[in-house]
Amino acid sequence: MTPTCPGKIDSATSLRAALWMLGAVVSFSAMAIAGREVSFELDTFEIMMYRSIIGLIILMIVASLTRSYQTITGRKPWLHIVRNVFHFTGQNLWFYAITLIPLAQVFALEFTSPLWVLVLSPLVLGERLTSMRVVAAVMGFIGILIVTRPSPETVNIGTLAALSAAIGFAGSIIATKRLTRTETLTCILFWMTLSQSLFGVICAGVDGNIALPSPESAPWLVLVALGGLMAHYCLTTALSMAPATLITPVDFLRLPLIALLGLMLYQEQIEAMVILGAAIIFGANYLNLWSETRRKPS
Repeated sequence: MTPTCPGKIDSATSLRAALWMLGAVVSFSAMAIAGREVSFELDTFEIMMYRSIIGLIILMIVASLTRSYQTITGRKPWLHIVRNVFHFTGQNLWFYAITLIPLAQVFALEFTSPLWVLVLSPLVLGERLTSMRVVAAVMGFIGILIVTRPSPETVNIGTLAALSAAIGFAGSIIATKRLTRTETLTCILFWMTLSQSLFGVICAGVDGNIALPSPESAPWLVLVALGGLMAHYCLTTALSMAPATLITPVDFLRLPLIALLGLMLYQEQIEAMVILGAAIIFGANYLNLWSETRRKPS
């Protein structure tokens, strides 16, 4: 969310950026594991409600200690609402997907979010659809086909939820691009956690019954909230130190890490086709990033 620093960067800065990106990888993976653990007791709306409330409390404590709360503004309320409707929807679908299909498959399909941004940006942001973007989009679609291997036996509500979550995240990314032109990370996260707390209360309470977490689930909920906030913070910090083309390959480590955790914790088999499809999706993302870097001056 923060613009990358221009010019050539030294190896020490590159290493620090990579370490911050590793922090994001670990945070995303921890959030997935914690989300699955707590899903046996709470539904996705309740998970999002508690996650957002805990995240809001943590954010305000940190903002008070660092005095960054002064950067929270009330500008562009409708853009914040649009961003968080997309993010809330995508995150709910993501939590739902991790209860139905292997974690590695969810992460592989989540990697398509930048490709959906690529497709939607000309319509929403007025960006030009270049030939390289078309090639990247086609590659990404091929990767999706390899991951899902569509057939009556393989396409299910879990894969559809994961793909829909990626589209939701894409909408959130597009809105975030607009917001970061004027707003700080603290401001964006404040309105995210506040609005999604309200969305969560409304959606979780629509049936008149909001489950309270048990003592066993409470630590997992805290980990979900911390994982989400830390992932955003680590990713933003990494992007502020080094170009996206440099740190994006580190993000791909999420897939083998979550595949290994899925095998160790839930006996989920590591499927070669999922890894292959995810690699093609990553290649499409990286090709587009590389092309954009070459096309635009530093």
